Amino acid sequence: MLFQTTQEHEELRAKIRAFAEAEIKPVSMELDQTNTFPDEIVRKLGENGWMGIPYPKEYGGAGLDVISYAIAVEELSRVDGGVGVILSAHTSLGTYPIAAFGTEEQKRKYMVPLCKGEKLGAFGLTEENAGSDAGGTETTAVDKGDYYLLNGGKIFITNTPKADIYIVFAVTTPEIGTKGISAFIVEKGWEGFTPGEHYDKMGIRSSSTGPLTFNNVKVPKENLLGEEGQGFKIAMATLDGGRIGIASQALGIAQGAYEDALAYAKERVQFDNPIGVNQGISFKLADMATKLKAARMLNYSAAEMKENHLRYGKDAAMAKMYASDSALEICNDALQIFGGSGFLKGMHVEQAYRDAKITTIYEGTNEIMRVVISSYILGKIGKAHHEGSRREIRKPAPITGIRKGIIFRDGDAGAQVEALVDALKKDYDFSVTIPMDTPITQAARVVSAGRGVGERENMQLIERLARAAGAALGSSRPVAETLKYVPMDRYVGMSGQKFTGNLYIACGISGAKQHLKGIIEASTIVAINKDPNAPIFKNCDYGIVGDLNEVIPLLIDALGGEEDKKPAPPMVKIKRPKLPKPSPIGPKYVCLGCGYEYVPENGDPAAEIPAGTLFEDLPDGWTCPECSEPKSRFVQE
Repeated sequence: MLFQTTQEHEELRAKIRAFAEAEIKPVSMELDQTNTFPDEIVRKLGENGWMGIPYPKEYGGAGLDVISYAIAVEELSRVDGGVGVILSAHTSLGTYPIAAFGTEEQKRKYMVPLCKGEKLGAFGLTEENAGSDAGGTETTAVDKGDYYLLNGGKIFITNTPKADIYIVFAVTTPEIGTKGISAFIVEKGWEGFTPGEHYDKMGIRSSSTGPLTFNNVKVPKENLLGEEGQGFKIAMATLDGGRIGIASQALGIAQGAYEDALAYAKERVQFDNPIGVNQGISFKLADMATKLKAARMLNYSAAEMKENHLRYGKDAAMAKMYASDSALEICNDALQIFGGSGFLKGMHVEQAYRDAKITTIYEGTNEIMRVVISSYILGKIGKAHHEGSRREIRKPAPITGIRKGIIFRDGDAGAQVEALVDALKKDYDFSVTIPMDTPITQAARVVSAGRGVGERENMQLIERLARAAGAALGSSRPVAETLKYVPMDRYVGMSGQKFTGNLYIACGISGAKQHLKGIIEASTIVAINKDPNAPIFKNCDYGIVGDLNEVIPLLIDALGGEEDKKPAPPMVKIKRPKLPKPSPIGPKYVCLGCGYEYVPENGDPAAEIPAGTLFEDLPDGWTCPECSEPKSRFVQE
């Protein structure tokens, strides 16, 4: 066996490396600093025939093999990890499901423009409650005869909002778990389909990543991919191949960092010698080179197995896990070799260090990769369930906890506002006020603005509502950081200020997880948003679906206007109803080491053990989260 790529492979590598050095490297730092998607570079990738490398020429592809595709992602990532994942997500996630499961008509309609680079592809699987556990999908697609009606949302979708074609997964048959999920081809521009703005990420900043929102989107029947109920199968098969792409990305990022460190070790002189002669440095370089070689062999082996239609799921998981873990280690060592210089913005090794981390997270965390690998090794040992042991399917609680969830829909906007204010006045006195600049953490009430507020002048309406409600002014993170409508100390969220007071009124806030985790302790949450599918409505006590410019003026008047408010007395925290206790589904077990109680209804979220997992179904390697005692040291209560 000769573990060597072909001459054609290396010619392709040289061509793509030359392109990356000439077209990407000069602008990589700017793309990273400005969080900018490289439209022109992606267009040129298409012109060079690299957007459909492993697909047949009859569908617009290059007709090359999977190793060629891996080399392409690797060489782009060597210069810029973000550009590498644009190609990876487009090829492995956005195009593969159509190539593998699409009808001939679907292939002709969608694969041809995707492979030619005329359209960009993306893959919509991840949701707030469906990350590692894809079975938690909540987006729905209801059969309406001639079409499916798609509602819900996705998060962390690579190539959003730039992509044109999205593979979207939704529940078509509720209450049967993964067997009720189906896949659809959804086009950008369809009514009700809104790709969100891209996130401000730590790394791969030239790659756009954002949320998707579906509000009564009509998906033609012919855009069902595969058959109803095949969605989970399609997703898992797609991710197997996608992991080869992520391994290639990790490998390329690490290769670039290694080459930079090697060159620096030869030129940087200390104590009258290049630092590379120092054993501490030379051993690092030796380890880095070895890890690169091992990762490359693992990845190319998985790619070759896929090309030859062999079972490659385990090998792809191994390649992704090892390459990404190694990339973190290699980039860390590379930056260490550069010392203080490597810590500066503008240094490629600093960018590589940030880019490498995500490769251990997406397309299956490395913890999940180990689950996948071990399942191949162990088979179904210990997984059998007896008759009647099937567990109840439980919907996850809202991020902000159990809420009243009262959405006012009856009558016109005036009637809805009147009903809202009548409900609020049972708990709140709106004849009193606090200063609008009261710190968020000290405020009893806050009125916050999200992106839905629109233009800057609309903030005057939010300020008027804050005065009418006797509240401080707050915002979502984008309003403070991106739009700069308010100072940074006014934004509420997991990474911002935590609101622990009584009344929180969210205006035009969609309800991203980052924001919702900042208002968990609020006694009452009110949502006003024109999107009925915004996550905020699943996390509020009261809500109105409507236009801010219509609803807020009515609300200001209903609250008594902005004048003649008295200073509010010290806040008295209003208690929320206690969460209902889940009904028992199995016996509790107690740790003999520390007394920790394992409750099946709760599971162990920190160890990614879902709620509803019986003690006997816990993995053998599971340990007590308090004292790390093994499972064998637990006794039934």
